[in-house]
Amino acid sequence: MKEVTTEHKLNSLQCCVIIPTFNNHKTLQKVIDRALVYTKNIIVINDGSTDSTPQILKEYPQIQQVHFQNNKGKGQALRAGFKHAESLGYHYAITIDSDGQHFPEDIPVFVNELEKTKNKNLLLIGARNMSQESVPKKSSFGNKFSNFWFWVETGNRLQDTQSGYRLYPIHQLKDLKFYTSKFEFEIEVIVKAAWHGVTVKNIPINILYDQVDRVSHFRPFKDFTRISILNTWLVILTFFYIKPRDLYRKLKKKGIKRFIVEDFLGSQDSPRKKAFSIALGVFIGLSPLWGLQSVIVIFLAIVLNLNKTIAFAFSNISIPPFIPFIFLASLYTGNFVLDINHTYALNDISMDFEALKHLKTYIIGSLSLAVVSSITLGILSYFLFLFFQKKKATVANA
Repeated sequence: MKEVTTEHKLNSLQCCVIIPTFNNHKTLQKVIDRALVYTKNIIVINDGSTDSTPQILKEYPQIQQVHFQNNKGKGQALRAGFKHAESLGYHYAITIDSDGQHFPEDIPVFVNELEKTKNKNLLLIGARNMSQESVPKKSSFGNKFSNFWFWVETGNRLQDTQSGYRLYPIHQLKDLKFYTSKFEFEIEVIVKAAWHGVTVKNIPINILYDQVDRVSHFRPFKDFTRISILNTWLVILTFFYIKPRDLYRKLKKKGIKRFIVEDFLGSQDSPRKKAFSIALGVFIGLSPLWGLQSVIVIFLAIVLNLNKTIAFAFSNISIPPFIPFIFLASLYTGNFVLDINHTYALNDISMDFEALKHLKTYIIGSLSLAVVSSITLGILSYFLFLFFQKKKATVANA
């Protein structure tokens, strides 16, 4: 039987190779030649190079080329490459840097992973061995920093989020809006892809850091600042829009009854973890943290490795219809703790925010109420989950 080549696989998967380049004349030709071993479906984006890059590319009339008159940044180069690839009918694109740190010999690694994976809605990131001695410490730190924020923003843990050696499902990304133009685009695209249901995962690749000819255009201060600003914005979107949106979609799709049965009672998490998630949600929901409850509860659920859906749902105990009653309960709890004898009217609380007139009483009372309620509901829910778990096990063994 004739062996199926990588080139044939790339063609059948409608996949091309995109090489963005800016002033890498010393390594560009070697990268192109080694990539041509596997495919002629290559698109080079010349991002306004001022060296001999244009002359080098004249020697490759057989490959697609896009030339920028001025340097626009790696993000713009990749976006232009995606658009051009899509216009040529490609569904996937493998991006490889032109500075010589990536091995074109790893192209089959991406192709084989895509081919064998049932879910073709897939974005692959080449995972570098960041522990080797040749890796600069600032690169290792930047990668860990980026990995952490990607986890916060998507709930997905990756080993490497900054590698430029990737396989993109460009047909799945065409309707997404991107706003960044430089190195930070590589963060924006994977976060937004994950938000829209694309599976983002790592695969191991080779890396060469200590070659003499490598030229990096990453500017530590400017580009790290850009990435930090982007992550700040993405975290805000995560807590105020993405997480609530996902919860709403799940509720709408399943209905309240099925949602409770499957996501609460039927969750694979242990009774202890689910009970702690409820306790956290109730505590945050009853605490005097108005306007910040969603952000705080999701952040703490991620940090404490609790069930984010359960914690978020129970933090919404303080929905508008309940707020006057929560205020009233907090004030009377504050009376009890501080040994104060004061009467409050529900109408006054809902119209004049009586709690603001007795701020100390309200804050102490709300925190006390939050602690007692979270502990009580946490314990009750633990035994409830334990009961359902044992009942489910009994039915399964019957």
